[in-house]
Amino acid sequence: MTDTIQIQIDRADGSLQRLIGLVERRGFHIDGMSLSDEGAMRRVQLQVRGRDEGRCTENLGRQIDKLIGATRVGFTASTYGYQSGAAA
Repeated sequence: MTDTIQIQIDRADGSLQRLIGLVERRGFHIDGMSLSDEGAMRRVQLQVRGRDEGRCTENLGRQIDKLIGATRVGFTASTYGYQSGAAA
């Protein structure tokens, strides 16, 4: 099961590396990634899959929200067929 998380991060040195490190430390594989620049920010779209069935993408999203300079802006769970709006 691959889920897609859309994230906005700042362009500070190491911000993308911190994001990727967090995803891997939380037990997820990155199956795909796209990146686009939007002025002072970057928009990152990650396709992630848990290493095992016990991994919850929503928990990963909450951890991303705590990362300084990063905010989730969208989430798509491919197996459930729904898409949620912007995270609060």
